[in-house]
Amino acid sequence: MPSVTVRNVPDEVHRAIRVRAAQHGRSIEAEMRAILESAVKPQGRVKLGSLLTEIGREIQLTGEEHALFDNLHDKTPARAVDFE
Repeated sequence: MPSVTVRNVPDEVHRAIRVRAAQHGRSIEAEMRAILESAVKPQGRVKLGSLLTEIGREIQLTGEEHALFDNLHDKTPARAVDFE
């Protein structure tokens, strides 16, 4: 798993994270991971698959129409991007 180093964190921010970590029963490091995760993966975000499923329900796709879309779906496994 990758590591990240954050330098020059203001004292008041570090103190606030330490207090928040204690309130949640976590280490400062675990609390910072939780903060980062919630920032980039908010709970209220709309997931594309869920959105498309809901649209299909709203327009009442038939089984045959659904099968047509399913056949268009690329089932090739995703691969990691190589930046080198």
